[in-house]
Amino acid sequence: MTTHIYDGRALINGARVPAQDGQTFDCISPVDGRLLTTVARCGHADVDAAVAAGRAAFEDRRWCGLAPAVRKRIMIKFADQLLAHADELARMETLDMGKPIQYARGVDVNSAANCIRWYGEAVDKIYDEIAPTASTALALIQREPMGVVGVIVPWNYPMIMAAWKIAPALAAGNSVVLKPSEKSPLTALRLAELALEAGIPPGVFNVVPGYGVEAGSPLALHMDVDCIAFTGSTRVGKQIHVMAGQSNLKRAWTELGGKSPNIVFADCPDLDRAVQAAVGSIFFNQGESCNAPSRLFVEASIREQFLEKALALVPGYAPANPLEPGTVMGAIVDQTQLKSVLHYIELGKKEGAALLAGGEQALVDSGGCYVQPTIFAGVTPDMTIAREEIFGPVLSVLSFTDTAEVVRQANQSVYGLQAAVWTRDINKAHGVARALRAGTVHVNQYDEDDITVPFGGYKQSGVGRDKSLHAFDKYTETKTTWIRIDSPV
Repeated sequence: MTTHIYDGRALINGARVPAQDGQTFDCISPVDGRLLTTVARCGHADVDAAVAAGRAAFEDRRWCGLAPAVRKRIMIKFADQLLAHADELARMETLDMGKPIQYARGVDVNSAANCIRWYGEAVDKIYDEIAPTASTALALIQREPMGVVGVIVPWNYPMIMAAWKIAPALAAGNSVVLKPSEKSPLTALRLAELALEAGIPPGVFNVVPGYGVEAGSPLALHMDVDCIAFTGSTRVGKQIHVMAGQSNLKRAWTELGGKSPNIVFADCPDLDRAVQAAVGSIFFNQGESCNAPSRLFVEASIREQFLEKALALVPGYAPANPLEPGTVMGAIVDQTQLKSVLHYIELGKKEGAALLAGGEQALVDSGGCYVQPTIFAGVTPDMTIAREEIFGPVLSVLSFTDTAEVVRQANQSVYGLQAAVWTRDINKAHGVARALRAGTVHVNQYDEDDITVPFGGYKQSGVGRDKSLHAFDKYTETKTTWIRIDSPV
């Protein structure tokens, strides 16, 4: 077995440093249980140092004082660095959190690089405003960077989630302190090194790995952090908003959980495509996606046909070593998450759902964390597996006969992140899409959107939007300057 030793030290003010108290934690690969490295277990003092470095960089204007066109060129170099190190980053991501390397390389690295490039390209094309006033005044409405932005990201898409937040924040001229998940810290640390190599000045982009209570909470509570952006569970997201209010009333933006409904009507224009999307989207990334369509509503008249086609696809998603190029389902991120997924599967059985496929741990002798792709039918809205976010490869299938009733059931969730509707009836498509309480509604496809559209949810799926030009709203302040003009002519 080839051993790769990665640098797990924090990156603060342009330098790799250990935690000030010397503490570390082990970074264990879910692929096979190997120790990848030890990682700095940052705490309050390290967060203080990172925030101080970010504040100093902001106050002396080493980054925000550059012309937007200059920041753009550096951001593009940053994106290019990701692509130049794509194989390294992909392998690191796969070993760290278990996703198949073909997707780590083809999706995660490419998407993160595209995101950074897109915001870099955008920043010198956004114009401020002049308000309509009388001739005695000139009113300017301008965006200004907020200052120091704290970012906390999850373990399921470490590079992409980091990019969605750091790219608009950096492009706008802010300093950033990033706290990656303790379950997947490695690519975040490498991204910060690549940012330095691209020309982002020291102190502008800092990374403090560690646990939520020890590093995340101090960042959210910090009196010199102007904004906190978080992606993760709804439970922790609520705490982030409380901490933001308890401290300096910093802006708090959260992208949280989901239990996305995928509604397939009998007049679906392409049943095979709908089946492939339903199965592929829930099993992609081992089901560890906040926007996974985990509630599948199939109209009763096509239910058996749909399930027959879906079950035929399941063997193609058998878990395997994610380092192998042909693997499509890799490892669950760690033993804790593995136990959680298996617990939900047992609840599904106990509450009366019909287990059609999977339902067991896989590759037990590998030393890694693997779960069989799992499908339950006969699910009812009151069952736990239909209500709670599982974050694993588990599909709950419900059936319906009435359009109004399926919309009611789809909306009967504390979440509202994504949804989908499959129908050839344009009136039904628009009507159902409008009625669904979700931040994104897909019609006759699932998850084919890109960086140009906002991402976020209704209800307890969070506050604010990632992606698109709307993301700049989160990391800028709006200033009005009203100038009196006493013209002699």
